[in-house]
Amino acid sequence: MARHSPEIRLRPVTEADLDMFRRFAVEPGLVGLDWSGFRDPKAVQRRFDTDSYLGEDDGRLIVEVAAGTEPGGEPAGLVSYRRRLHGSQGYCWEIGIALLPEWRGQGIGWRAQAMFCSYLFEHTPVQRIEAATHAENAAEQRSLEKAGFTLEGVVRAAEFRAGQWRDGCLYSRLRTDPDPLAG
Repeated sequence: MARHSPEIRLRPVTEADLDMFRRFAVEPGLVGLDWSGFRDPKAVQRRFDTDSYLGEDDGRLIVEVAAGTEPGGEPAGLVSYRRRLHGSQGYCWEIGIALLPEWRGQGIGWRAQAMFCSYLFEHTPVQRIEAATHAENAAEQRSLEKAGFTLEGVVRAAEFRAGQWRDGCLYSRLRTDPDPLAG
């Protein structure tokens, strides 16, 4: 029997979301393999006060699980973007996702990433969006492929985590690639 995938939407960060961001900064394991040590939880408020996490070069949106047809819902995590330069004139977005553990494995991640790509292609002139994941994170690799990304290759010794340098997998989605959400 097929599992129900909750309806989701993306929205800007609000003050109420900052507690979740603080948790990501101080709770080991909450973000899975992406835990990179304790971070300043007060930085969350400082950044929000600066630009509400909607910067020109980087930022975040909330992945929200809809509460039926009513406005509002429950935050399930976040998607992030960061400008990445290629050459002297071209840039792309590098995106990421962090879902709270209770929302993983429900089809939310790949749909949120696909929706986020559509949003970025609609509102910015980029031709390319990149996403990277850990070589051992098979679930995220499947999620990226479902979201329309193509594996470009392994980036050797790309990340220092848990005391050693580790490989990562680099994926991309181009503006001209098929949209997996188009019906």
